[in-house]
Amino acid sequence: MGFTVAITGRPNVGKSTLFNRLLEQRKAIVDDVSGVTRDRQYGVSDWNGKSFNVIDTGGFVHGSEDVFEKEIAKQVLIAVDEADAILFLVDATTGLTDLDESMANVLRRSTKPVFLVVNKVDNNERMLEASEFYSLGFENLFFIASASGSGTGELLDAVTERITEEDTQEIEDANALPKFAIIGQPNVGKSSLLNALVGKERTIVSDIAGTTRDTIHTHYNLFQKEFMLIDTAGIRRKSRVHEDLEFYSVIRAIKAVDEADVCLLLLDAEKGIAAQDLSIFSLAARKGKGILLLVNKWDLVKDKTTNTARDYENELKKRIAPFDDVPILFISALEKTRIHKAIETALEVYANRSRKVATSKLNEVMQKAIQMHHAPVVRGHAIKIKFVTQLPTVVPSFAFFCNFPDDVKTPYKNYLENQLRKHFDFKGVPVRLFFRKK
Repeated sequence: MGFTVAITGRPNVGKSTLFNRLLEQRKAIVDDVSGVTRDRQYGVSDWNGKSFNVIDTGGFVHGSEDVFEKEIAKQVLIAVDEADAILFLVDATTGLTDLDESMANVLRRSTKPVFLVVNKVDNNERMLEASEFYSLGFENLFFIASASGSGTGELLDAVTERITEEDTQEIEDANALPKFAIIGQPNVGKSSLLNALVGKERTIVSDIAGTTRDTIHTHYNLFQKEFMLIDTAGIRRKSRVHEDLEFYSVIRAIKAVDEADVCLLLLDAEKGIAAQDLSIFSLAARKGKGILLLVNKWDLVKDKTTNTARDYENELKKRIAPFDDVPILFISALEKTRIHKAIETALEVYANRSRKVATSKLNEVMQKAIQMHHAPVVRGHAIKIKFVTQLPTVVPSFAFFCNFPDDVKTPYKNYLENQLRKHFDFKGVPVRLFFRKK
């Protein structure tokens, strides 16, 4: 699991703005109403060649009418539990508040490194006012303006100093077993699937909210198939309440995705694919993991007609587009229907992810595809792609050498990707294309 940084602080100090700055994309909703950040609570940031996960705990404050201290305290505890380092954000324009003080008290007891980040310091006067935050007693103090990005570089330098190469590079042990993660929302049947595969009650299946879920690794070796199963459904009692269950399961899912080679995303047949599933799907795709979709509880779907599964599959593909070259299987963990097929398919996806295409074959096939459908002329330049090669990366990545790499537009990139998929089997695997000057 990579290094995880949590952003915490009372509402409206600019957590989402900092989060977006670190992710360099405006995904969370930034609004002046407290507690509106609901959209994205996590993402991946890169700095100085090091990658780390970022959690914005701001989205987990409920009851935004007047934010209760206990909610804030809970948010801080989540951050302390889940992260390797904590960015404690305060606001120079409002100065030190009681809430900041009480959050600081909780954070001082943590053994994790805490970076006190004073936001909205965008002129010298604010800089002077901001010095009152020294009184909180944290040694790592940074003055930033996350809206403009000033000061964030120094902060990131300090954070990434603590990240080792191993955190960044999930070490690919050459002879490591394939690692499969079963991911999905709470109660879709992850534990039932695991138990059906392993054939014994490995994890306790329970409906008690607040029994949170830690990842467990199960070494699977049956029917000449050997791999590691990463399951996110182990139980550790938490005294926290119901709402955090979803948050914890999201964080666990991210951890499982990080560790896995292939993710088995489990969906509930009756509920279809929800927004949360889509965000986990795109996270897995962005991290370059193999993916297959397992539609569980298919036995419960009423009035199946001949085409039900096909229509369902087409509908799913629409939702996950553009990356829809993904295996979709209809299973029932309880009745053990098609669960071995799921494992065979996961192993196929694993093989696809490690597929290396010979350069000669690659050029022969792709040059034909390029001849059939030339890149559109941009600003009077004809784009000529001279040579294609596969890069030595964990995720299948291809470099196309051409005369105007910056002019290759998305539709044509999609065409080339589709051709790669058509001729070489990359089903279930994200493929990356790079265009370089020849």
